[in-house]
This record gives sequence, C-alpha cells and structure tokens, in this order.
Amino acid sequence: MSDFPPLKTERLRLREIVAADAPTLLAIYGDIDAMRWFGTDPLTEINEALKLVETFAEWRKASNPGTRWAIVDSKTDRLIGTCGLFKWNPSRRSCSVGYELAREAWGKGVMCEALSAVLDWGFEHMSLNRIEAKVHPKNEPSIKLINHLGFVREGLLRQAGLLAGRTPGLDSVFPLA
Repeated sequence: MSDFPPLKTERLRLREIVAADAPTLLAIYGDIDAMRWFGTDPLTEINEALKLVETFAEWRKASNPGTRWAIVDSKTDRLIGTCGLFKWNPSRRSCSVGYELAREAWGKGVMCEALSAVLDWGFEHMSLNRIEAKVHPKNEPSIKLINHLGFVREGLLRQAGLLAGRTPGLDSVFPLA
C-alpha cells in the first residue's frame, strides 16, 4: 500500500486523514455517547487526535496494513467522519472494517455510501474474500447499516472493549464474504 487511494461517491470525497483534521476528529472521537459503541474511551485533548492521525498513517506501513479514509461532504468540504479497512491478512484474504461519523451526519445514508465505496475498493484492490465488522449488539443503527451492506451476524465476542476502564459488554461479529 504505497500511494493513498482517494475515492469519490455521489455526495462524498474519501481522502487521506491529515493533521488539519485533528480538531474535527477530537469532536467526533470525543463524543462519549458515540464512543460507547466504539469500545474505547473518548478523546479529550487535541494531542490525542493528532496521535490518531499518525496512527492511521502508520497503518499503511504495518505488517497487516490498513487504510483509513476521511469522509468529506463534497458540497461543504467538511470532514464528517472516517472509515477504513485494517488488519489485512493477505494470505487469508481478510480484513476488518471500522467507521464513525459526526453526530450531525447520522441517519442520512452517509456511512452506507462511504462504506459501499470502501468495500468495493477492498474487494478489487486487496483481493479480499472476507471483511469483518465488530459491532456492539445494542448498536441498532450500526447493525442495520452493516446488514444493509450484506454483512451477516456470525457470533459474539465477550468483553471485547473497554470504556472508562470497564468492559462495556459484547461485540457481535459480522462477516461480509
């Protein structure tokens, strides 16, 4: 994975995440209600958001590489979320998908549009056979989204994440193959 692969949809541009995105990432990843589904503590400082930008950039060089796209509204040129493919295992032709969206963009079909482009790219350019999504079993909007995209519930992972130092519960595993 050398050059970053920008993608475009009807309403969105998917591009590389850069340091200038840190304030918006802080707002998105700082939303405690949204992060309860993510399985991590919310960000509280701009330095944490800058580190997240670095982490996403490092994914492309990892032994099991990944790509995380900034989701940008084409009309406003505003960052509204991120999504990506990570933990790529080329020999098994598999990876995981992750995503989050600013609250004001919820319920508008944005993530479905973005993930459709990302999943298509993954199958075409990464020769994938399986993409896995881990979703909290009570996160109904996310379950509805991935089911719409063709994912099917496969099982539960117990105690799969931490929030405020506590295990928030179970994550359902949904593969797309």
